[in-house]
Amino acid sequence: MKKIQIKQLIEKIEGEAELDFTFNDGLIEDVKINFGFYRGIEEILRGKAARDALVITPRVCGICNHAHLLSAVRAIENGYENSGVKIALSSKANDIREFTLACELIQNHIKWLYITILPQLEAYVNQRSEENYAIKATYLSSTITKAMAIFSGQWPHSSYAVPGGVTCDPTHLDVMQAQSLVDESIKFFEQVVTGLSLDTYLSIDSVSNLHQIQGDFGKMLHLMGSHGLAEIGQSHDKFIVFGDCILSQSGKSIVTNVSNVDTRYVEESKQKGTVAKAVTYKNRLYEVGPLARGMVAKTPIIKNLHKRYKDSLLTRVFSRINEVALLLDYSKTLLHNLQLDEPSCTLESNVKLYEFEGTGVVEAARGSLIHKTTVREGLITNYDIITPTQWNLSHGSKEEQGIAIEAMVGSKSIEEATFIFRTFDVCSVCTAQ
Repeated sequence: MKKIQIKQLIEKIEGEAELDFTFNDGLIEDVKINFGFYRGIEEILRGKAARDALVITPRVCGICNHAHLLSAVRAIENGYENSGVKIALSSKANDIREFTLACELIQNHIKWLYITILPQLEAYVNQRSEENYAIKATYLSSTITKAMAIFSGQWPHSSYAVPGGVTCDPTHLDVMQAQSLVDESIKFFEQVVTGLSLDTYLSIDSVSNLHQIQGDFGKMLHLMGSHGLAEIGQSHDKFIVFGDCILSQSGKSIVTNVSNVDTRYVEESKQKGTVAKAVTYKNRLYEVGPLARGMVAKTPIIKNLHKRYKDSLLTRVFSRINEVALLLDYSKTLLHNLQLDEPSCTLESNVKLYEFEGTGVVEAARGSLIHKTTVREGLITNYDIITPTQWNLSHGSKEEQGIAIEAMVGSKSIEEATFIFRTFDVCSVCTAQ
């Protein structure tokens, strides 16, 4: 049978992408992933004052803008420390940053579940429901975003994180309002998403207990299992995490063995036919994101799912929704322990360096986000943003195909392949920054 090539414009992701499929004997043999829009954020930053990155980089993305802000401020703080200026965040400032980032991840994961995955899954298996998933997505995402905005001042595109801390100084009333909004979000997760109490859900650590999950999450798992989707979408089974957070420590996982990583070995390269750059670690490809975090952290339920289904579509999707539960529980703890009597910022405002290099890393919704900045005579001479989607959607090499490409190869149809593609929670906006 002759090879057939078909181009497909993919929407229902953050932005859009073009997939160029090659079929051989009825199966997908190869895929080229192309992003055609370039905005030049890195070029815009050159020649700007170092702290301008705190205002410009959150504009890279309207979904993960807070992650970009924190990566930028951590890059400056790292640069200061490399130059001998000690940065010691108060627990208050650190916990507020952790809380706002957790809120951003929660709203992102929930939007992905209700606006992308569930509708696309129902369409794929031809079992469309009358559910208004957009309303559900809006309800929870807006509720948790209100909690975030109490500290960040606004969302999206906040710039409240500054070197040495944060600009907000919350009161007890602010914390009580945030707690109420988190409780409301937990109630929605319990009643609508899983049909279980948060504690009951978090106690699930075995594949044999997944049947307990009800609600929309349970519906999704049932549809995948009953239509033979549990084991498709497997890739190279290699994972990497660069940020330390409640979800995972930094490290890479290969065949369940976890070892240390260093951002100095991260390398970018240009690709033909797309504005997106490829990213490798010591010349090898790794998957980033919730599944990677679960594997590096050795989260019990993720380990057990992986033991049975490897790095499949099911394991990848489950890992993302599982993080919502972990983050809601963590958010409640952060607010309860917040020390309001501590300083919001420990670095004097007049302390400014004019020569430094720094790297900031944050675990964003889709995986590790890295910002690298070089400042000379007070101005940015180079700024490099490495986004999670660059890791997952690179074209790969002769030795190994890209992460998402490997997952799609072998699919029987474009519909199957594009559904697998969307399970990576693709963001062409960040990638084409």
